[in-house]
Amino acid sequence: MSGGAHLNAARHGVVVGLAVCCAIGLAGCGSDTDVPDFPVAASQQAGCRTLLDHLPTRIADEAERPSTGSAFAAVYGDPPIIVRCGVSRPKDYATDPCVTRDGIGWSIPLAQTEDNESDVTLTLAHRTPVLQVVVPAHYRPNGPSEVMADLDQTVRSHTTAQGRCT
Repeated sequence: MSGGAHLNAARHGVVVGLAVCCAIGLAGCGSDTDVPDFPVAASQQAGCRTLLDHLPTRIADEAERPSTGSAFAAVYGDPPIIVRCGVSRPKDYATDPCVTRDGIGWSIPLAQTEDNESDVTLTLAHRTPVLQVVVPAHYRPNGPSEVMADLDQTVRSHTTAQGRCT
């Protein structure tokens, strides 16, 4: 193959590759989602690394995608569903509703439970390490429930119960 023909074949391959990539969604196309660093207690770091290594490949039928910033986070879909491990519990955690799905409790801010147009922040209740998932309003009404279901096995296998919702 001549140099010019080889170069044209290579360009064609790149163009086709980019078109296929973008046609199947943002799984590797476009920019990474930045998840700002947040403090993770030393006592939660090893557990978070293990938990993050065992997350499912899809959450709410969305594929994991590249992210930058925190080493204790994972991102799925577009708009991004952001999973963070080792976060501090929210200040209203004790008074927010605790929703139980198959024995696993999740705290959800009251205002978010009443507004189907808002993002939902799910915080794993009574388990360590503390896992928090931000589900954009785009995925409502079923997205938060799907996220809880998709994370069920990982949560059971890689967190420790310290109580339950009442």
